[in-house]
Amino acid sequence: MKHSRFFWILSVALFSVMTIGGSSPVTPAAADTVALTYANFPPATTFPCIQMERWVKEVEKRTNGKVKVKTFPGGTLLEAKSMYDGVVAGGADIGCLATAYQPGRFKELEVMDLPIGFPNAKVASLVMWDLFEKYNPQSLKDVKVLTLFTCATAQILANKAIHNLEELNDVKLRAAGTGVEWMKLLGAAPVGMPQSDVPEALQKGVVHGNVTSMDVLKDMKYAEYCPFVTLSDLWVVPFAVVMNKRKWESLPADVKKVFDDLRKEQALWTGKYVDDHANEAMEWSKKEYKVEFIPLSADERAKWMAKVAPLVDSYIKKMDEAKLPGKQIVEDAKALTEKYSKEYK
Repeated sequence: MKHSRFFWILSVALFSVMTIGGSSPVTPAAADTVALTYANFPPATTFPCIQMERWVKEVEKRTNGKVKVKTFPGGTLLEAKSMYDGVVAGGADIGCLATAYQPGRFKELEVMDLPIGFPNAKVASLVMWDLFEKYNPQSLKDVKVLTLFTCATAQILANKAIHNLEELNDVKLRAAGTGVEWMKLLGAAPVGMPQSDVPEALQKGVVHGNVTSMDVLKDMKYAEYCPFVTLSDLWVVPFAVVMNKRKWESLPADVKKVFDDLRKEQALWTGKYVDDHANEAMEWSKKEYKVEFIPLSADERAKWMAKVAPLVDSYIKKMDEAKLPGKQIVEDAKALTEKYSKEYK
């Protein structure tokens, strides 16, 4: 009986040790898992969300499943204009924002909205990353920047052929952000509206086209409404993927290293993806809808760039007023564009 009582007491003691602090034991694997949320604003099929899912897969693979990320595309967790502040407040651990959607806020990065001469998204994305690393913008001090990238260069998608400035004059075209100023200087009649409203606006004659990257010809079926594309290589739209600072600081060192190793790699991967996808959309549009692509001659393009040159002067002036090195940032952007253009034509 004494032996039985001893083993009963020992069993109760061991059970108590195993279950202390909760009703059931927590496995080390579960305790070590890092769960994160990632908010994005465009539809899941568009390139900012495609790059998001690629990043998530790479992170989960490189951390051997230690990090699990739940993604929220289409503004289901945070919307476009509230993305940065929402991440700072902890509404999402990670968020993707278009910096051009908030003019005047991300001043150093607004150089990406200028007529610098970016030939493609690969070059623009790498230029943006290098500028960020050099100037460390104070406007991003409250977050951890995980990567930066741009869309492919904007072209004119229209329901009429546009070969030159004369044919562009007073044409009603949808544009967004700094693109509105570009189109005013070029003599068009820009109309601001969300991408989702453009098909109906085209059908009703509210606008005659959309100035944007060519991926939407396929992704959003603009090829059905815009039988002409003027290859003008205008602006790019810059994006930033940012993380809540407190959440970043709470991560284990090995996870931080994985995130850091991916920063520039993700910028280049996204640039390459959107360039390839724009070319794919171009070929698809030719085949499926017989869309005509109109290149600008070198002389005509020079005329267009001369028209938008005041954007650079205006940017430098605003930067001077903010006591920021605008002229040097522009010079660096042009030098980096020349450097990366030799490598990524």
